[in-house]
Amino acid sequence: MSVTAARSGRLTDLPVLLVAVVWGSSYLAAKGITTAQTVLAVLVLRFAVALPVLVAAGWRRLRALSAVQIRGAGLLGLILAGIFLLETYGVVHTSATNAGLIISLTMVFTPLAESRVRGVRLPGSFMAAAGLSVLGVALLTQGAGFTAPSTGDLLMLGAAVARTVHVLAMARMESVRGADALSLTTVQLGGAVVVFALLAAVPGTGAAPWATAADFGAGDWLGLLYLSVFCTLFAFFVQMWAVRRTSPSRVSLLLGTEPVWAAVAGIALAGDRPGWLGLVGAVLVLAGTAWGRTVADRERGERTDTAGAETVGAQGSASPEAAAASSATTGT
Repeated sequence: MSVTAARSGRLTDLPVLLVAVVWGSSYLAAKGITTAQTVLAVLVLRFAVALPVLVAAGWRRLRALSAVQIRGAGLLGLILAGIFLLETYGVVHTSATNAGLIISLTMVFTPLAESRVRGVRLPGSFMAAAGLSVLGVALLTQGAGFTAPSTGDLLMLGAAVARTVHVLAMARMESVRGADALSLTTVQLGGAVVVFALLAAVPGTGAAPWATAADFGAGDWLGLLYLSVFCTLFAFFVQMWAVRRTSPSRVSLLLGTEPVWAAVAGIALAGDRPGWLGLVGAVLVLAGTAWGRTVADRERGERTDTAGAETVGAQGSASPEAAAASSATTGT
């Protein structure tokens, strides 16, 4: 590899790695501005900031979507709404460290689910990695001694399952094939915002978005803008840029460091103290998900080489650009 090529690779890697850092810190950012009574309001406000930018950036391609593609993307938006609700309520009721590490189980849940759908048996090494990750989560949630997992831990586990459903649906739905990533993301987020707004309008579901906005201080607005601008818009456009300049596997590997940064942010900035049992669990989660991701990626590559099978892209979708469309479901 030439010096120029190596330098170009590093310049591509750095923004992608920054996305992983941003996503890892998003759990702490969301926890800092959200309460159980303002979850829906914060979600409406967050995407009310991001959505107009996406619409303006891709208006021409958005208008080119067929009715079938819009309906398919809208259905994916319902799943996306469920993911954000589970994640945001979850992070309110657990630590930022737990949230970021538990949600990383998506990395092992997705290949497991994909193998069942395709009727393909995963190697024993992947099953061992998956078991290691699950054991790690069990220990992580018991950092202060063996007790029942918190409500937040269970909600984050549900969010990991919902993410898996979203990834597989995006990969297999014929109706969204051919839709570009920007348009697909815009319609999904638009559908999710409609869900949040409708739920927020129901009496007893929490504070109204305008009331929450009026109560926000400067620090709250900075946190909201961080989630909207960096964790949503910046992350999406960096992925779109990166998958055209490097391999999907490389992008996937760098983004896979997200749980590491979630743990760093939670422990260093939020003062999370998972205890020695929790620390052991955190290490097992990180090791298991990294090992499982490596094995799954290798298996997909071998299937592509030998059978020309359609494989899941950087985050389990049908193509590298479609993988970028699922960026909104990463972080919180």
